[in-house]
Amino acid sequence: MVRPLLVIPLLAAALGGIWLARGALQRWRDLRAAATYELAGERWPMLVRAGGAMVCGVCVTALTLLTALGAFGVLSRDRTGADRAQSAVDAAEAGAWPGSVPETAVRQQAAPPTAAAPGAASGAASGAATSAASAAPAGASAVASRFDSVGHPGGGELLQSAVLGPDGKPRNVRVWLPPQYAKESNARFPVVVMHAATPGKTADAEVPDVVEGVGAALQTGRIRPFILVAPEAPNGTAHPCELVAAAPAAVADDATLRDTIAASFRTLPPGPTSWGALGVEGGAPCAAAAGLARPDLYGAAAAVSGRYDAAALAQTGAEAPAGSSAKLLLAAAKGDAAGLDAARKLQTAIKAGPGPAAKAEVRVSDNVQDYTADRERLRLVRQAAQFLAETLTRAS
Repeated sequence: MVRPLLVIPLLAAALGGIWLARGALQRWRDLRAAATYELAGERWPMLVRAGGAMVCGVCVTALTLLTALGAFGVLSRDRTGADRAQSAVDAAEAGAWPGSVPETAVRQQAAPPTAAAPGAASGAASGAATSAASAAPAGASAVASRFDSVGHPGGGELLQSAVLGPDGKPRNVRVWLPPQYAKESNARFPVVVMHAATPGKTADAEVPDVVEGVGAALQTGRIRPFILVAPEAPNGTAHPCELVAAAPAAVADDATLRDTIAASFRTLPPGPTSWGALGVEGGAPCAAAAGLARPDLYGAAAAVSGRYDAAALAQTGAEAPAGSSAKLLLAAAKGDAAGLDAARKLQTAIKAGPGPAAKAEVRVSDNVQDYTADRERLRLVRQAAQFLAETLTRAS
């Protein structure tokens, strides 16, 4: 991935070097013309411009190398993740993970129940190869996984690993650790699961400004820190979240994902006070369905700029576990008439529905307005992050 922060100074240095080189050449020509008529000319202006052009040339060379190394580094890391996923598939086919074993007993890297998973001693995000793993509680089945660093967007660290999905097949899972994760080595953080709408993609790759928006909100102090988890959307359908809206039973309790994240990172215990769901655009119905179907697992859900099957999702809320109450934010830009209409229809359908759905706390946000759609989406993501951070327990 080529970083804009490197490309911008690269272009500035190149343009500055060209301008200085042209100035030095013009001064040199003036000196030659003066020498022809035996006139004395000042050489310092030419030397200063030539020196400046050389400095710019060195800067351009260095920035070009850094940009190229960054791009190739990402390609290499992505290849490593693909090789690891393929190895997991081969192991599954060879019988390493018997189909009769429950998901919570599956190991990608097994750790003894009373021992800390690899990397737990440091308690900080690894900037090189692997994440810090938290100690597994005594008697619990820990599912620790090696997460490799793939970048540092939003001021934090982005890591990736292959984790078994509900179908028993490995899928990529990306985890974004906020800057506070490395600074506060003893703190445990709430978790927000980001849902993707494109098969084979994670939400951070599908909508890159999600991580940037959360990071910007953290840097300004508008929200409390939390960990973002982005599992790869399943294959088999072109629109996974539309399938979820049409068949609410497809919202499964992804126990393997929760166990793996809890064993590999310093998180608060999985539950409604510490885990939430987030979906942007195509992923919004997935987040809404997760929050409505399992408010006993996800204490809050935020859906941004989505289109919803109101009847199906209202039925999802009606079939939620008794004694639980969903908290849902439906956000859309002020100029997104279709998105706001879909959000209000879903809010009405949920309130009029039977069972726990009628008790759900559903908010509709319609106050975001900006010059471009990208800026509006960034502000909507910040708003969703603030809602989730305020609803979930703070890091402790």
